[in-house]
Amino acid sequence: MGIAKEEAKKLIDRLPEQATWDDIMYQFYVQKKIDKGLKALEDGKVISHEEAKMRIFK
Repeated sequence: MGIAKEEAKKLIDRLPEQATWDDIMYQFYVQKKIDKGLKALEDGKVISHEEAKMRIFK
């Protein structure tokens, strides 16, 4: 079984029994965003808080 499928099963198992399809899809979405952010951090593709503020207010 692939890693993504295993992780999906674990995520679903952590949800309450009354979870809806929307709850499940939201959790997948959030997990995907977290994974993407962690990958960016690992690859050094992040900026500091101060740099972000400078870009916003520039």
